[in-house]
Amino acid sequence: MNTTPDTTHGTTTPDGMAHQRPGTPAPAIWPGVQAQDAPVLIDFLVGTVGFLRTAVYEDGGRVAHAQLDWPEGGGIMLGSYDPARASGTCGTPGTTGAYIVTDEVDALYARLVAADVEITDEIEDKPYGSREFAIADPEGNRWSFGTYRGEPRPRPAA
Repeated sequence: MNTTPDTTHGTTTPDGMAHQRPGTPAPAIWPGVQAQDAPVLIDFLVGTVGFLRTAVYEDGGRVAHAQLDWPEGGGIMLGSYDPARASGTCGTPGTTGAYIVTDEVDALYARLVAADVEITDEIEDKPYGSREFAIADPEGNRWSFGTYRGEPRPRPAA
């Protein structure tokens, strides 16, 4: 499927493409994932986990580039595995880990348990104030979800 993202934010377009909520800042860091079966992984992350399919570009039967946005901000880039672009194990299927912030961690956990997703770390409260859990996707990548938004940045010295 060759698609072009539109500029409508906060809605799902008629072709099934979706975008981040209005006012969500554009992410500056995009974790990248390579997949042996990118269409299956995209379907899992969108249909089961809740990412938004923003753009998917195919080239010769493989996913050349996909952008999946997280509804609460941020996103990932994803594509079909390309051994010419991999260095060591970094970027190969089953070696990626990402932390995704959500205010709805309990509801997401319940939904993923009900969908029989492999839970690798049960939901729990962490000593640093987060509530979180982790799953494995169909290719063995680790996805952690929690309420931890990071520490405030220090103020510059006056």
